[in-house]
Amino acid sequence: MMTYPAIDPTLISIGPVSIHWYGLMYVVGFLGGWWLGRLRVGKPGVVWDAKQVDDVVFYIVLGVVLGGRIGYILFYNLDAFLANPLTLLKVWEGGMSFHGGLLGVILAMWYFARRHGRSFFEATDFIAPLVTVGLGAGRIGNFINAELWGGVTDLPWGMRVPCEVAAGLCARLGMGSDAEYSLPVHPSQLYESFLEGLVLFLILWIFSARPRPRMAVSGLFLIGYGVFRFMVEFVRMPDQHIGYLAFDWLTMGQLLSLPMILFGILLFYLAYQPESSHG
Repeated sequence: MMTYPAIDPTLISIGPVSIHWYGLMYVVGFLGGWWLGRLRVGKPGVVWDAKQVDDVVFYIVLGVVLGGRIGYILFYNLDAFLANPLTLLKVWEGGMSFHGGLLGVILAMWYFARRHGRSFFEATDFIAPLVTVGLGAGRIGNFINAELWGGVTDLPWGMRVPCEVAAGLCARLGMGSDAEYSLPVHPSQLYESFLEGLVLFLILWIFSARPRPRMAVSGLFLIGYGVFRFMVEFVRMPDQHIGYLAFDWLTMGQLLSLPMILFGILLFYLAYQPESSHG
């Protein structure tokens, strides 16, 4: 078994200003996506210039931050928001929903495409591989924050977490008040970082390196993320205030991922119909 290397969530504090690892991971994701987008400029079949990449990443940032936070509140923490609306602004405490961020990016891409005279799916196909960097980095941020753990496991990489770092986890596992460490649990944040970040990036980056029918890359992104997220949810503990929605295993994350998978399959199918075209 492994022991969680307790990391201070605050990277640095200067007076009243603190920089948190969680926020830094989002910066890493945005900069990484911007860099990858710039790499694609000038490649065969790519009709984007550097200025358009800069603009689209700006829209992605707005969509992720606003959609992710609002989505988390609506999907996972509405009661806390109704009790204290300022909860919406406490991004540094964690609490970002991928599915909310996805909706935010969809709206942002619709607006970007309209302003720049592009089709919606032309924009989403281009950014699909780029956003995986942020997905992977964001899960690393969850790991540093010692949140979103999986259930108990006897696998060699099961992680014992100090109860002083994750008191809520220890309480959920029924650990006594004098317990120093939790039972070994799945580091589900790292599973998601690996699958939704690295693996999904490689799939999409390689697939999109050649011209594909419009909607194909977007469809593959939805399928890939939805399947990976659905899988990890089997070992990840559900949010305590929500629990399982049905069957003692269905989680909110799985429920929100199912429409993604189905819509992704539809897009991929439509992309390869005879009437679909490249470009």
